[in-house]
Parts: sequence; structure tokens; C-alpha cells
Amino acid sequence: MSKKVTINQRVGEFAVGTSLFEAGEGLDISVPSSCRKQGKCRECLMEITTGMESLSAPTEEEGHLKDNFRLSCCARLLDVPGEIQAHTMRRAEIHIEDEAMNLPPEAALEKIDPAVTRDGDRVLLDGKKIATSTGPLVGLAIDIGTTTVVIRALDLESGEIIASTSLENPQRFGGTDVMSRIEFDTDHKGKLLHRTLLGYLTRAIKQLPVDPETIYEIVVAGNPTMRDLFLGLNVSSIGQRPYRCLSEKAWRDGEADTTAVSILARKLRLPCHPQARLYAMPVVSGHVGGDAVACLLAVAGDRSDELIAIMDIGTNTEVFMGYRDRLLAASCPAGPAFEGRAISQGMPGLDGAIEKVHINDDGETEIAVIGDKTPEGICGSGLISLLAELKRTEIMNTFGRLEDDESAFVVDEANNISFLESDVNELAQAKGANVAGLRIVAQSYGRSLAEVDKFYLAGGFGRHLDIEAAKEIGLIPDLPTEKIVQIGNAAIEGACLALFSVSRRRDMEERVKTIEHVELETDPNFFDHFVEGCQFQPYGVDPEETT
Repeated sequence: MSKKVTINQRVGEFAVGTSLFEAGEGLDISVPSSCRKQGKCRECLMEITTGMESLSAPTEEEGHLKDNFRLSCCARLLDVPGEIQAHTMRRAEIHIEDEAMNLPPEAALEKIDPAVTRDGDRVLLDGKKIATSTGPLVGLAIDIGTTTVVIRALDLESGEIIASTSLENPQRFGGTDVMSRIEFDTDHKGKLLHRTLLGYLTRAIKQLPVDPETIYEIVVAGNPTMRDLFLGLNVSSIGQRPYRCLSEKAWRDGEADTTAVSILARKLRLPCHPQARLYAMPVVSGHVGGDAVACLLAVAGDRSDELIAIMDIGTNTEVFMGYRDRLLAASCPAGPAFEGRAISQGMPGLDGAIEKVHINDDGETEIAVIGDKTPEGICGSGLISLLAELKRTEIMNTFGRLEDDESAFVVDEANNISFLESDVNELAQAKGANVAGLRIVAQSYGRSLAEVDKFYLAGGFGRHLDIEAAKEIGLIPDLPTEKIVQIGNAAIEGACLALFSVSRRRDMEERVKTIEHVELETDPNFFDHFVEGCQFQPYGVDPEETT
């Protein structure tokens, strides 16, 4: 007897007893594995969207998995009615980039001064010989997000981007937000989240068009939890007051000069030169981490003479406000909704994601899909576009209720993609947390959002976010459009700058020590701002809004 199996939208018939791993191979899908299907490496994750009851019971090796996740080498087809639908952890195709995103002129480097240099055939790291080679000098910049991981390979001599790739963070089986992953890591032995991420990163790096032996430095940006899970450090202290990672505690206790971490990359068994260094960006405090610092570096916020605000939207949205003499920062517990998670048919901004929606006069939808692929789900920019269209056409009111008490709106009937009212609620709460964070930081600074000279909008939305749509639903303040600057994934840009410039890296290490951290959870106005921010309407920039 055979069963119908759909993996990554590829369909086939397979005999009862076949593993999902073998089914994936039969569908010409590359499933990650480094243990020859023994269930030991825990890399062959699949998420089962339909048909869990049609699979064999979870094995002992799968005891760590939550929700609908299975190790595909362990999950076998049962002789019971029903079909199975699943997908692997998604990743984008490797692509070559001509140029980096346009950043403020003050962020540009007059010249590159990387830690890795050449003297004849001698390869130097901080002036000390680490290798003999006339080959390329390559560095990696990695942004480890809660939802998505981005990797760039860079030429450390020319300053050019060689290639980049991205993948879905495979740690999702431990939860979609940082607190869930802290709890998972604390409750499960064996550093499962650490090992799983390293397995996927190793595979992704090996597929880059560079010789791993020519990789001499790696710079990593990530929030404190993602950074320290990657490093294999204990993250339990980040999950309880005062929410400090080990490097922040060491710095505050006078045991370290910085909250940055530098180690030999080989300690993590990453594919690179044996003497390559791994540098993890410094953290500010609490949940404001190296990704936020990299974002600040990307826009030269530490050098600005103008009053700036930065909003890096993600599972933990980071907010900055200030200029060169004073900077405030906060982390907003937004959750993963705007990154496509906690949404019924949401997904990261990878190929196959709906990124733009238009509802015509007949009520029919027109969609744009990343990579011109068959639609698989809706990413963050698509969700914002859809919300604005639903509001414009009065299919949804400002409180997020769909007309005629409908429970769902069909986005793409041909591919069975719908948007549920429960999805609206998830996005409303994520938006409410972001709005509350931004307003509280502005009030703590004693300035109105109306006074901001530049509002930098960062996050996985890239350059495709519709600013007017974002203002219409109240995701960002209703500032003049000319004040709003889209900078996409600024964390990866900042990691690249840190890789290219030792001096900027050191300057930022010192600047981070003076940034004031705003604790949102202790602010008495948080709930009021949160409730107001949950409504889908533009929010003002009243000059009096500093009280």
C-alpha cells in the first residue's frame, strides 16, 4: 500500500514504512543530515502541517521536539487513511549581490581596515601571522535572528560581497520566541538548540562559493539569547530578572572589558581556517543585543548630530532614540507574528512568500510572490500590505474585526491560502508592543516623535515594505514620508561594517557602555500604550506627547 506525501509542495506516492527522509529524497528534496539517518544529529527536521496521525510514534531521539515537528529519518508512514503534508526548514537560494543597501553617508567607510590583512604570502590577524597563503581573504557576517538566519561572504581586501544566503532558524522546535527557547534550553540537556543551529550553519557555509580554508574571521550579530545559544553558553540568566547574559554580568562585575565575545571559530567546529576568529557583537543590556548594536552601527547612530529613531522590527523589536551625545534603547516583546510566525499561513521572507497584496474593486486579490514561485504563505511585508488593504476596503475595521463576522479572508484560493481573524489578533498584539515601546522610549528621552529628524525602519522586510501601508495600520508613526528611511536588514549590514573595520568595531564597543536601557515592563503607561497600539489606525506624533 502507498500513501500520498507532500513535502515542500512536491507530491509523491510512497510505500507504507517509508521514512519522511526517504520520501524527501524521492522528491529530490535535499534534507540536511550529518549522521546518516541515525536520528543523532537532529538536523533533518520537518514540520508536519497535515497527517501527524499517519506517522509512526515519536522515537526517543525525538523526545525534545514540540508541536508538529519530527525528525524525518525517524517518522515513517503508517497504513492508515489520510495524506501527509510537511516541509523542511526553509532556506533561500544563494545569490550574488552587486551592492549593499544604501546607508547614511556618515556610515560609509573611508577605507576598510579589517582585522585580517596580508603581507606578501603571510595572512595576519591583528598583525600576527596565522597562515601562509596567496589565496583570497574571506570573512563571514552572520545575523542570527529568532526566525531567520542570514549569512554573507565578503572579500576582506576589496570590500565586495561575494555571496549571501538565508535560512529559517532551525531552533523553532524549541519555541518561536526567546523566552520559550531559554526555557527549552534550560529543561533539556545536551545543548540541542546549539547543536541544531551549528549543523544547519555548517551546511550553509559549505555551500557558499568560497573555500572554507580562506575564511579567517566571522562576525556574528544576534539578540543575547540567539547569540549565546549559538555560542553554546548558558542562557538561563537572560530569562529572569535582571535579564542579563553572561558577558553582560562579567562586564558589570569588572571581569571583562566588553560585552562582546571573541573565540577561535574552530571551538564551534565551523568550516573555516583553523586559526579563524569568531567575534560576537556586544550587547547593550537585557534583550537589547548584538543585532541591535549592528543596526545602530549600520546607520552611524552613534555619530549622528540629528535626532534619530530606529525601529528594528522582529520577534524582539529593538528601539533606539537619540543622537551622538545620548542614546536610549529598549526591547519590545512583540513575538514572531510580523516575521510570519504564529500566523496560520505565515512564513519568513523567502522564495514562495506573498509579499504584496492588492484587493481590486471586485473584491478579488492580486498578489506578488518572492522569487515568482508558487505561493506557500505570507511574509511580514505581505501581512502589512494585506492589513492595509483589508482596512482600505472596509473588509476589516480598526479593531481588527472582519466584516459580517467572517472568521477568515481568502488571499489565494488556488493555493488554499487564507488569513484568519485569529491572525489579525496576533498581529495586533505584536503591533501594540512595538508602538508601546517606541512611545515609552520617546517619553523617557523627553522628546516627541514629531521632533525626530530621521526614522530608520529596519527588519526582515527588506526594501519591499509599503511605508504608507505601515503608517495606515499604525505599525510606524505617521511621520512625513521623507523622514522615514527603510534600511532592510540593518543587522547584517552592521555586521559587515564590523568585519571591515576594526576601529569602528572598537568604537562601538565603548559606545555601547553608555547607552541607556529603558525597561518597558516597569513603565506604568505600558498597558495603556499597548492597548491603543493594538488598533489598526494611524497614531499621531503630538508634540505634547512627552508627558
